[in-house]
Amino acid sequence: MTNEEQNQSRPVALVTGASRGIGRGIAFELGKMGWAVVVNYAGNATAATECLALLREAGGEGITCQADIALAEDRKRLLETTLTTFGRIDLLVNNAGVAPSVRADILEASEESFDRLIEINLKGPYFLTQQVAKAMIAQVERSPELPSPQIINITSISAYAPSVNRGDYCISKAGLGMMTALWATRLAEYGIRVYEIRPGVIETDMTAGVKEKYDRLIAEGAWHLRRWGYPEDIGRAVAAIARQDFPFSTGEIFNVDGGFHLRSL
Repeated sequence: MTNEEQNQSRPVALVTGASRGIGRGIAFELGKMGWAVVVNYAGNATAATECLALLREAGGEGITCQADIALAEDRKRLLETTLTTFGRIDLLVNNAGVAPSVRADILEASEESFDRLIEINLKGPYFLTQQVAKAMIAQVERSPELPSPQIINITSISAYAPSVNRGDYCISKAGLGMMTALWATRLAEYGIRVYEIRPGVIETDMTAGVKEKYDRLIAEGAWHLRRWGYPEDIGRAVAAIARQDFPFSTGEIFNVDGGFHLRSL
């Protein structure tokens, strides 16, 4: 089999915000499974290239693609690049997201911050999923012998745990949860399954500024498994779904949070 034939036979994942943090952990785990991965990034081309090198070393293949998912034209170009390069799309991972530039009490928080987070964290994934879903439906009808395509939304414990100094972030993640239910319902007739992975506190650039706070919470037992979460924890959850391990589930929420969601007395 030539390299071109091998690449065409690989399942293909589009991972948004894949250059660093959780996205890089996801891309790496898919690479270990031999997938082709479109490493999307908004601005850090160097980090995206590093991620691509890592997943290739792990046994995968892929490309990098700059696109700001808050922009309609960028979303369109991202999908077109994926399909032009690989001819198929088997998995969309809506991972790209940002935190507020300034953590502000909801009594003082700005509309500008709210609009920015909704555009990137919710509106972008919603309409990217709309475009990808249409491509997946066409793929199912054209190539029914291929495994069913799947969609994964990376949300957060902030989807249900209020933080009053970043209400815009919480609302955007809660919206992604409903988005999961909506697309799972709409796409079920085509056999396209949709899932939500809900990370807890993960050690990334996003949490670096509040490391002392979370170190203290871990020591106090704020969640049952007393350690930080790591990007590979989320990557392994994505890999399990990518392997088609849950063929009779859709709209399901997978908590990867060290037990934070458990209530105990």
